[in-house]
Order: sequence, then structure tokens, then C-alpha cells
Amino acid sequence: MKHSWRVLRLFGIDIDVDASWIVIFVLFTWSLAGFYFPRSHPNWTPALNWGLGLVTSLMIFVSVLIHELAHSLVAIRQGEHVKNITLFILGGVSQITEEPDKPMKEFAMSVVGPLMSLVLAGVFFGVALVLRPVSAPLGAAAGYLALINLILGVFNLLPGFPMDGGRVFRSIVWKVTGNLKKATRAATVSGQGFAFLLIFFGILQFLRANFAGLWFVLIGWFLYSSAHQVYGQMKVKEALSGVKARDIMTTDFETVPPGLSVQTLVDDYILKKRERVFLVGSPDDLRGIVCLEDVKSRGRHEWEGARVSDIMTPKDKLEAVGPDASGDEVLAKLAGKEVHQVPVLDGGRVKGLICRTDIIRVLQTRAELGLDTGNP
Repeated sequence: MKHSWRVLRLFGIDIDVDASWIVIFVLFTWSLAGFYFPRSHPNWTPALNWGLGLVTSLMIFVSVLIHELAHSLVAIRQGEHVKNITLFILGGVSQITEEPDKPMKEFAMSVVGPLMSLVLAGVFFGVALVLRPVSAPLGAAAGYLALINLILGVFNLLPGFPMDGGRVFRSIVWKVTGNLKKATRAATVSGQGFAFLLIFFGILQFLRANFAGLWFVLIGWFLYSSAHQVYGQMKVKEALSGVKARDIMTTDFETVPPGLSVQTLVDDYILKKRERVFLVGSPDDLRGIVCLEDVKSRGRHEWEGARVSDIMTPKDKLEAVGPDASGDEVLAKLAGKEVHQVPVLDGGRVKGLICRTDIIRVLQTRAELGLDTGNP
């Protein structure tokens, strides 16, 4: 089942909408049309309230998109690659494939989003002043958008890592200490503390029959888990920084011909040899890679008629690395391109394969030996 849809492309960046966005869009429209506008303007017709609610909800997400575009454009200007921007239930997120390598880069990338929201708040406030004498409905919508952008800008500047304010805080600590790990740990503790405050406040509001408190609980839980996840990712990256691809790769990989039927691949290779990944072609003539996930993408009734070449990931779409590539570089290839395996090439010849399970095995072994990341 598809969970997100690509709706447009701006400045070379794909804009996706997550399925959860529909939930918050409906809630915003319902809240504006059913409560906010009728209470502030009881003489307006239901049709006007619903039309205005719909337009205002769309403009809220345009504002969120502009906020995320500000992050992405600064990242691109600093040499980073932005995969896409996804709008979802709690706002938006820019998929930047690499973390900033300098504190001031992170500061610039992080602070620009909230500043853009504050600029939008000022713009909408000015528009509201101009439109109110001409059109009360449009003036009211612009005034609401000014308030929302003001809240978005101020809220995102709070030190709730990994929100923008938390990343600004981390960049400052990073600049002062010169230690990214210490800065991330400090930002994580700050972010989790802020998350607990949101959860506690949300529970109090809910106990007072204010059901909006559930949103604070949801946002707090999201921030807490996100902060923990980001810190964990940084520890994994540090653990792999001293490991080379040659130390991780599997060299006893199996090869299969491209014309082999998928049914034979399953019967004679996957089930009998108990392998999940296969090189298509030969080490000197790489055609692609086929894995268990590729087989699962086809129904069982198709296995007999389909060939390995039909389901494999072709050579030109593979993300290859050299034997001396660092472990965190390999991990970035696996995560950034959402592939399941990476071939290790040396002079055009395949020397080995690295799967996600190989990364996990190395991390588990280093952790058991006490060689993971040490103390912050």
C-alpha cells in the first residue's frame, strides 16, 4: 500500500504528501469551518465558512512547505543533497541525505526555517490589514495564517531536538565544545526534557476536558522518540567510521545468470543454499543484483514466467563503493538510496557484497567487545 504521493517538484526537489497529511488537513478544515469562523463571525453562511476553511487549510500547508523549502535551499547552497520534502501529520520534513559537517552549516540550515515562518507571519499580518476593509472573510483568513505562522516560527525555535530550535542549540554547543557527540547528547537531553513537558502539559489539559491536550501528548511523544533515534543514528555512524568496506563485505557470494527463471532461483538457490542476495552475471561482468525482496515483489504465479533480469536491480542503478570506503559511507548508501545491498568494486571487478544484515552483525560484534562508541 502506498503511503505517500509525489505532488510536484520545486527547485529540483520532489514534494511528497504522506497519507497522514489527509488526517490533519481534514481536522484543520473541520475546525476552521465548524468552530473558528462561525464563532468569530456568526453571520457568515456555512458555505462561506467551509470554503474559507478549505482555502485556509491549504495555505497552512503552503506555509509549512515554504518553511521546509527554506531549509532545503540553504542545504543545497551549502553543497548538501536534498532527496525530497514530505508533508505529514505533524508538519513537514526535508530529507537531507548527509548531516552537516560543520556547526555553522547546521546553524544556518536550522534557523532559516523558523525565520521564514516569522517572515510569513509578518506578510500575512500585512495582508490582513489591507484586506479587512475590502473583504472581511479574506482578511480573517490572512489573520489566522499570520497567527499560525507566528506559532510555527516561535515553537520551532524552542530547544526541542530534533526540531529546528534543538538543532540550533546543538550547533551552538558543537561550536563551543568542538565535539559533535557531546553536542548531540546535550541537545538530546534538552529535547527529551522539552518533550516530557509537552506530554505533561497535554495530560493536564486533557484532564481538564480540553481534548486539544492530546495534540501536545502526540507531539511530545514524537519529539522524545525522534531525539532518541537521532542520537542512536549518530552513535551508529561513529561506530562505523573506523570500519572499512573490506571488513564488512561478504566475499563468498553466489552468482546467477540473468536468464534464470525466478522459480528456479527460489527452488535451487534461495531455498537450497539459504542465501538472500545474488550477483547477476559474474564478478567480471556485473549485470545487476537480485535479492529476496525482489522476488517478493512478484506474485508466486509469476515466478515461472519471470526471469531474474526482470526483477533484478540493474548495474546502472546500483550504489557501489570501493574496498576502502568507510562503514558510515556504506550505511549512507544503503539508507540514502533505500537499497538493500551495496556491491564493493575494485577496478570494475566485484570483490564483495554488503547487505544491511552485514552492518548489523558488525555493530553487534563491536558492541559485545565494547568497541561501539564509548561514553559521550
